[in-house]
Amino acid sequence: MIYIEQLQKKYRVGPREIIALRDIHLHIPQGHIFGIIGRSGAGKSSLLRTLNLLERPDAGKILIEGHDITGFDSLQLQQLRQRTGMVFQHFNLLNAKTVADNIDFPLKLAGTYTKEQRRKRVAELLELVELQGHEQQYPSQLSGGQKQRVGIARALANYPHLLLCDEATSALDPQTTQSILRLLSDINQKLGLTIVLITHEMQVIRSICDKVAVMSAGEIVETGDVAQVFLHPLHPVTQSLMAESQAVDGDAFLQRERRADTTLLRLTYVGDVTYAPVFSQIASQSNAELTILQGTISRIKHTPYGQLLIELRASALETSRVIDLLQQMSVRVDLLEGV
Repeated sequence: MIYIEQLQKKYRVGPREIIALRDIHLHIPQGHIFGIIGRSGAGKSSLLRTLNLLERPDAGKILIEGHDITGFDSLQLQQLRQRTGMVFQHFNLLNAKTVADNIDFPLKLAGTYTKEQRRKRVAELLELVELQGHEQQYPSQLSGGQKQRVGIARALANYPHLLLCDEATSALDPQTTQSILRLLSDINQKLGLTIVLITHEMQVIRSICDKVAVMSAGEIVETGDVAQVFLHPLHPVTQSLMAESQAVDGDAFLQRERRADTTLLRLTYVGDVTYAPVFSQIASQSNAELTILQGTISRIKHTPYGQLLIELRASALETSRVIDLLQQMSVRVDLLEGV
């Protein structure tokens, strides 16, 4: 759906020139939830805002549904923005208007709907975001999660093809964050809507995204399926983000004294093998001793996964045999350095 080619963006702050986006190449498939992650100043917001030309790039192409939007005239740009919903970090609701009026506002601006059509659309969206009965309340009477649900409903008002989420959960508590992420996931599945979200939280990416791009200093340093990037990060920036979000880390164990006949392994498994009796099978087919030092079992979106740090005590020949057995069971085995 979206192809970005050689995208560049610079800002001038006084005498200084700041590069916000540097040679960005990216493909965002139709119907996917695509996450963009990075620390503050990485260029996430600048990239997201080019997708509806709130930020105009200095060079490069942005193809959406086959059209290069960087060449759009004012009418085409207006139509693009009607087909592109946006959800903001701090909600951006009209405080003097009711919930229903906030959702109705973009429908009024479009000028193509009758009053009855607008009324029905508002009712549909209130049901979709589970805010029936709140239509006459004002933003000041709502919780943070309810405000964001209004923001999502408003973003969906004009039947968009694309939904952009700018740190949509960073102002919310963890429980509310999860409820908003479930809502976005449901919207993606029910409507087949392409969603692009930016965040600095790996948990958000892990919960709902299909693919992810990692940004640093205006560049995309790594991209791919969330499971691959999350479990096997290649770039130092990605590795640092992962280390902050998960507990499986061998460094502390590399420093402790261990016997010469032990080996430190990181095991990673994704899908059905997560629930398989892996260690029982190893125990029945070898004489090796396995000790679990650290580990987690969780989910990446709908996919279960496990990652364990184990100490294997066995001869070199038996160690090789155990590694072969694990790999035959679709377990990825990484031999940690320093062992």
